[in-house]
Amino acid sequence: MKNSPLADRHINLSAKMADFGGWLMPIEYPGAGVLAEHAAVRERVGIFDVSHLGKVSVKGSGALKFLNTVFTNDLDRIIDGQAQYTLHCNSEGGVIDDLIVYRNSPTDLFLIPNASNTTSVVADLMSRVPAGIEIVNLHESFGVIAVQGPKSREVIEIFGINPEMDYMAFDHVEIAGCKVILCRTGYTGEHGYEIVPRWQDATKVWDALTEAIKNFDGLVCGLGARDTLRTEMGYPLHGHELSLAITPVQAAATWAIGWEKPLFSGSEALRSEKASGTHPRVRALVSQDRGIPRAGMQVKNSAGEIVGEVTSGTFSPSLKKGIALALLSHSVKLGDQLVIDVRGRDSLAEVTKLPLVTSHVR
Repeated sequence: MKNSPLADRHINLSAKMADFGGWLMPIEYPGAGVLAEHAAVRERVGIFDVSHLGKVSVKGSGALKFLNTVFTNDLDRIIDGQAQYTLHCNSEGGVIDDLIVYRNSPTDLFLIPNASNTTSVVADLMSRVPAGIEIVNLHESFGVIAVQGPKSREVIEIFGINPEMDYMAFDHVEIAGCKVILCRTGYTGEHGYEIVPRWQDATKVWDALTEAIKNFDGLVCGLGARDTLRTEMGYPLHGHELSLAITPVQAAATWAIGWEKPLFSGSEALRSEKASGTHPRVRALVSQDRGIPRAGMQVKNSAGEIVGEVTSGTFSPSLKKGIALALLSHSVKLGDQLVIDVRGRDSLAEVTKLPLVTSHVR
C-alpha cells in the first residue's frame, strides 16, 4: 500500500483511511463526515488530497502527434497552456484509462491518469512509442491537491494569483513559495482548481491551502465526498462507468472522442459500435423511495426483465435521495420507471437526465 505525501496530515486529523487504487487515502474526517464535506464543496469550498493520481511525462519531437494516434480526444483542439480530458483505449475500444493531458508544448506533455492504471498506461505507451520520445513515470514525484467550490477563487487569490482562468486552462505559479501547476479542473461539478506541487513541497502547499480555506468556513474533504459529488454530476469513474469491458460509447463519453481524426487506438471498434446504435448506455437513476442503489445491483423494467446493472450508487446529499449511474439496455429511455434490486427488495427509480445538480465548472 502506497502513501500520499500528505499521509501524516490525514493521520493527525484522525481521518478514516482506506485503500483507493493501491493507495491509503482519506475517505472522511471526524466531526464533519461525508454529508458536511459534500455541502462545503457545493456551498463554500473544500480541499482534497488526490495525490494518488498518476503523473507521467511525455517529451520529445513528435510527442503530441504520437499521443494523438493513441488517445481518443484530439490534442490539436487545444493550445499550449490548456488541458484536455481524453481516453486511452485498447484495439477493441475497451478503456485502459481516462486521463487529463496537460499541453505545455507539442514536445512536452504531462499526463494525469488514475492511480491504479498508471502502470498500464505507461506500459502501453512504451510498447508503441517511436524513437526520440521519452516517457517517464513520475507517480511519486508530484502530489495533487484539489480546491473545489464557489469560494475557490477567493482561496487562490489569497496567494496573489489571478484566479480568472478559462476552464481546463493551466499555468505554472507559486503557492507558499513552491512552484506548482495550477489548473482550472476538478471532479465535483463546482468551480475549482487542481494544484500539482512537487512531492517534497506537497505538505507546505497543503498547509497553506488548509489555512486559507478557514477564511471561508471551508473543510478538508475525503474521497467519500468526492464520490458523492462526482456521481451527482454523472462523471465516470474507471472500473465503474468505464473499463476494459465498458467502452466510451457505452459510457456516453463520445464527446471526448475526436471522430474526425483518421486513426486512434480503438477507433475502428468504436466507430462500428456507435453506428450500430444497439449498445447499452450509462444513464442516471433517481430513487423514488428510500432505496439506496449500490454498484452491482440488477436493474429491471416493469415487466421484470433485467435491463442493466448499477455501476455506481450512493445517497445524494444534494437531492436527499438515492442516486445511481447504471449501464442500461438501449431500449431504456429517459423518464422510464425501473426497479432496482436493493438487497432483495424492489426499489423504484426513474431514468433521469444528467447532471442531477447544476454544473458550475465554467
